[in-house]
Amino acid sequence: MGKTADLLPGTLDMLILKAVSLKPLHGYGVLLRIQQISGDALEIPQGSLYPALYRLEHQDLIVAEWGQTENNRRAKYYTLTAAGRRRLREETAGWNRLASAIASALNTTPEEV
Repeated sequence: MGKTADLLPGTLDMLILKAVSLKPLHGYGVLLRIQQISGDALEIPQGSLYPALYRLEHQDLIVAEWGQTENNRRAKYYTLTAAGRRRLREETAGWNRLASAIASALNTTPEEV
């Protein structure tokens, strides 16, 4: 895996929704959680993350509340809305279908054609 540029369109949004579904997170926490749950395979640049958070918030898929970080800094904490949970389920199902189809195609042998 590579960096954000290697992600398919819409994948970053799905990863953010997944990260936020696990527990409320501030922006930098979302970056760290995606890196953690991807086994350090994905490092999302802040310049890609914050526009995506803004977009997801304006689509009512996440909501933000101001809170304190563990370092006593003020930060927006993002949580998933009901619409965000639905979107995450739909995107996950679609991604799993696509990944399965690609894996099937890549595992095809000459004898099967």
